Amino acid sequence: MGSSPSTNISCPGSSVQPSPDLVSVLQNQGREMMLVTSGAVAFGKQRLRHEILLSQSVRQALHSGQNQLKEMAIPVLEARACAAAGQSGLMALYEAMFTQYSICAAQILVTNLDFHDEQKRRNLNGTLHELLRMNIVPIVNTNDAVVPPAEPNSDLQGVNVISVKDNDSLAARLAVEMKTDLLIVLSDVEGLFDSPPGSDDAKLIDIFYPGDQQSVTFGTKSRVGMGGMEAKVKAALWALQGGTSVVIANGTHPKVSGHVITDIVEGKKVGTFFSEVKPAGPTVEQQGEMARSGGRMLATLEPEQRAEIIHHLADLLTDQRDEILLANKKDLEEAEGRLAPPLLKRLSLSTSKLNSLAIGLRQIAASSQDSVGRVLRRTRIAKNLELEQVTVPIGVLLVIFESRPDCLPQVAALAIASGNGLLLKGGKEAAHSNRILHLLTQEALSIHGVKEAVQLVNTREEVEDLCRLDKMIDLIIPRGSSQLVRDIQKAAKGIPVMGHSEGICHMYVDSEASVDKVTRLVRDSKCEYPAACNALETLLIHRDLLRTPLFDQIIDMLRVEQVKIHAGPKFASYLTFSPSEVKSLRTEYGDLELCIEVVDNVQDAIDHIHKYGSSHTDVIVTENENTAEFFLQHVDSACVFWNASTRFSDGYRFGLGAEVGISTSRIHARGPVGLEGLLTTKWLLRGKDHVVSDFSEHGSLKYLHENLPIPQRNTN
Repeated sequence: MGSSPSTNISCPGSSVQPSPDLVSVLQNQGREMMLVTSGAVAFGKQRLRHEILLSQSVRQALHSGQNQLKEMAIPVLEARACAAAGQSGLMALYEAMFTQYSICAAQILVTNLDFHDEQKRRNLNGTLHELLRMNIVPIVNTNDAVVPPAEPNSDLQGVNVISVKDNDSLAARLAVEMKTDLLIVLSDVEGLFDSPPGSDDAKLIDIFYPGDQQSVTFGTKSRVGMGGMEAKVKAALWALQGGTSVVIANGTHPKVSGHVITDIVEGKKVGTFFSEVKPAGPTVEQQGEMARSGGRMLATLEPEQRAEIIHHLADLLTDQRDEILLANKKDLEEAEGRLAPPLLKRLSLSTSKLNSLAIGLRQIAASSQDSVGRVLRRTRIAKNLELEQVTVPIGVLLVIFESRPDCLPQVAALAIASGNGLLLKGGKEAAHSNRILHLLTQEALSIHGVKEAVQLVNTREEVEDLCRLDKMIDLIIPRGSSQLVRDIQKAAKGIPVMGHSEGICHMYVDSEASVDKVTRLVRDSKCEYPAACNALETLLIHRDLLRTPLFDQIIDMLRVEQVKIHAGPKFASYLTFSPSEVKSLRTEYGDLELCIEVVDNVQDAIDHIHKYGSSHTDVIVTENENTAEFFLQHVDSACVFWNASTRFSDGYRFGLGAEVGISTSRIHARGPVGLEGLLTTKWLLRGKDHVVSDFSEHGSLKYLHENLPIPQRNTN
C-alpha cells in the first residue's frame, strides 16, 4: 500500500500471537498492521465453566465432598455461547496489552456473508482503510457467536471466492481484499516441511511454489488453530494468486537474531516463503546437497586423479588469462568510486597474480598425493584384530570471502586436494571474476565427473542465512574483514567457524636489534600491503632505543612512506609534542597507520602482546639469540617470528601452496590453514568375529595393543 505497506498477520490460535512491542516497532517504521487472531471460544469456555461451578449450591458442594466436586458433571458447552462470553474478555486483554505501547486497537467481527454481500464487503473495506489511516490496529476475527457452518471445499478455486472457515482462510481473504503486500501466517512450527515435522528426514521448505503440493506429505493438525498446515498452505496459495506475498513461520518464540515478524519484514530468510516464480538455478540448499554428494565422489578418487584436476585448473588460469582479466576489468570499472583503494587492490587481478596462482596450485597438487586416506597410526588390538587411524575430508566447507577473486581457485584447489565438497560465497563486487573462475574450476572437475563438488552461491542469501544450514555444512571459513568474521562467528550457532576475527600483529624491536634490519622489516611489514591481515599494526620499541639514530631512522622511513603514527600512552609520556594518542591499543588499521608504544624489556613486550594482540602474528627483531628464543617460546600466537616480516604469515609463503585462511583457534588447525588443516580422521577396525566379552576377566583373549609399522604410500 505505497509507502505504508500493510502487513496482515494471521495467528492460528490464542497461544500464537504477535507481541505489542513488535506491532509498535513496525508501526514506528510506517507500516500498517492488521491482526487476525482467535481465542474467544477458548476464553469463553474457561469463563463459563467457572460460572457454572460457582452456580452450584454451597450445600451441594459440601454434601458432595471435595473429590466429587472436582468430578461434577459440566454440561457440554456450545461453541457459539463460549464465543459470545469470551469475546469481550479477549478484547479487554488486547486493549490492556496494546495500551502499554500507546497503540489503539479496534475489534472487527466478520462472517462469510460479510464478504459475499457486495455492500457489506465495501463497508468492511472502508472501515479497515479508515482505521489504518488513523494508525489504529484492526484485530479481526470470525464472529463465532453467529457464524454459520463452514461451506464445502468448493473454495480456493478463484481469486474472488474463498470460504472463511478458519483464521487462515480469513487472513488470506483479508489480505487479497486489502491488497496487502505481505501476509504472515504464524504457526507452532518453523514453516512448511516436506513431511510432518519431527519425522525422519523432514526438511524445511524455504521457498514453496504453486504446483509443489504433491511433494509435501501433510500431518495432523497443529496443537493450535483449526486448520492445520494443509489449510495454511491452501490459504497461502490463494493469497499468492491474489497478489499478496506470504510467509509461514513459527510464532511461538523469538529467533536468536530477533523477532520472527521483524526478521521477515526486513527480508531475512525465516520460515517458508511462497513464490510464483521459480529461480533459474538451484537453491542454496540444493547446492549444499550437490556439494555433499560431489565431495563424497571426489574423496573416492585416486590421489593422482585429484592432482590431475588441480593441474588442469592451473593450466586454465594461464590459458584463459585474457578472459579472466576481461571479467576482472568489468568488476574494477563497476567498483570504481565505491570501494576504498586497499579494497580495489584486493579486487584486482593481473598476469603476474594468475601466474603465481598457477604455481601455488601446482604445489597443492604435489602435496595432495599423500593426503586423503593416509594412515597415521596402526595398532594390533589382539590377534587378527587391527586398528587404523586414517585421514579423511571434513565434509562440506562454506568459504565466505570478500573482494579477492584469487581466493576462489586457491580454496577450490585445497578442497579438491582434501576431498571436501565446497560452497563458495563471494562478494558482489567480484561477481564477474568469480563467475569465470568458478566455470573454469567446474571445467577442471569435469575431467573426472565431479563437476558439482564445488558450488558458487549466486543467490541473494545473506551470510546469516547460510549459517543456518547446519545439516549441510561442516565448517565455515571466513575470508575478509574482521567485521565479517565477527558477524559469521555470531551467526553460526551450530557450525564450527575457522578463522581469526582480527589481525593485530606486533613487532618488538629489542635493544640489541640491528640498525640495518629494523627499517627493512618495519617497512615490509607495514607498507608492502597494509590491508592484509598479517600487516603490522603495533610497533613496540625498547625504551633504551628512544632518541637514538635507530629510532630516528624508523620514524624517518615511516614519514617517507606516509604512515600516520599513533602514540601509545607510554610513548606519548616521553614526548613533548607527540602524534595523536591512540584511542585503543587493540586496533587493526588495515591502512597506512601504525601505533608505536614503548616497553621496558622483552617480558614487557610479551605481556603487551598477550593483553592487546589477537594471537595472529608477532615478531621480535634482535641479534641476541637467547632473547629471541625466549620470545619465540613465550608468545602465545599462531605465528611467532624472529627477524622476519609479519607478511610471511601466509600459506603460499609457508610452502602450503595456498591457504583457506589464517586460524587463531586453539582447536584443530592454527596459523595459515592449508591442505592438512582441511582433513580430519576416522578409525578403521578389521577383525574376525571378535566380541568384547572375549576380553573380560574370565574371557579367552587378552588385549595386545601393539604399535604396527605405518605403510609408506607411493607418491611418485
